[in-house]
Amino acid sequence: MSTIRFGDGWSLRYRPRALAAGAGCSLLALLVSVLSLGSGDYPMSPAEVVRALTGGGSPAEDFIVNQLRLPRVVTALLVGAALALAGALFQSLVRNPLGSPDVLGFTQGAAAGALLVVVAGGSSLALAVGAVIGGVVTGAAVCALAWRGGLHSGRLVLIGIGTAAILTGVNGYLLTRARLMDAARAVLWLTGSLDGRGWGDAIPLLGALGVLGPLVVLGCGRALRTLELGDDAAAALGVRVERLRLGLLAAAVLLASLAAAAAGPVSFVALTAPQLAKRLTRAPGPNLLAAMCTGAALLITADWAAQQLVSGHQLPVGVVTGLLGGGYLVWLLAGERRAGRI
Repeated sequence: MSTIRFGDGWSLRYRPRALAAGAGCSLLALLVSVLSLGSGDYPMSPAEVVRALTGGGSPAEDFIVNQLRLPRVVTALLVGAALALAGALFQSLVRNPLGSPDVLGFTQGAAAGALLVVVAGGSSLALAVGAVIGGVVTGAAVCALAWRGGLHSGRLVLIGIGTAAILTGVNGYLLTRARLMDAARAVLWLTGSLDGRGWGDAIPLLGALGVLGPLVVLGCGRALRTLELGDDAAAALGVRVERLRLGLLAAAVLLASLAAAAAGPVSFVALTAPQLAKRLTRAPGPNLLAAMCTGAALLITADWAAQQLVSGHQLPVGVVTGLLGGGYLVWLLAGERRAGRI
């Protein structure tokens, strides 16, 4: 742990390894973003991409980079950061590396809200609004069912898993009720896709991260680290445990729901990014900022790979994250079993 001291008694404490890990993931995300902006039917070199971004390219290059491809890249970075922050909050609050919106049912709730809109024949904007409402309502229902004089992490996990199972069945039924074309659109959305994303998809998530990110990372980071010591120890140190837990759960559910609205329920990013960040930083605590950088790098890399893996065809990014995340989940469960925790 290092400290930078300012005047008037102010100081900033940081871990050099955590800072280096966050900077490395941010640099990776930036480099892959440039590669992604240059990929497609009209390939461009990194130098041409940078020139277009800085206003020095031709009108065609400016249109392709800034109008067609940049919204997709920005959406990927924001969705990855939002999912990673939500996953880090869930895992810290339930004290379980398997805690994530995918496992606890919030992603399935967002999918149910979106599918209800699809069955009703709603527009793409209504689908995004339905996803947010579905995720928030599911989060409120899970918390209400798990509440018994407070939110116990064990009850929250069990009720969340049960809710996810129920909503998975409901979502399957809703797909059977949709018209054929609407069902095909819903299946693509359920896989998780960044294809055709515009600034309208990125701006709501940017606003949420701009408000909730600093509030959670800077305002609640220390209290969240204290909460990981246990409810009794945190309360003895002056933390209002239940108020903090409810507030952070609300922030995590909102971030996960907005991410689903922007790109569909992209799987496993919220599960893997916080754990990868923890292994990179080798630091205790939730590592919120490092997790956000890791999530952004992970999703933009997966999206770029999805565009390159099959010649002439773009895979949905959820396919790539599902393959990577499924393998990681098997490895994580094997490690938990070897440690005797399951």
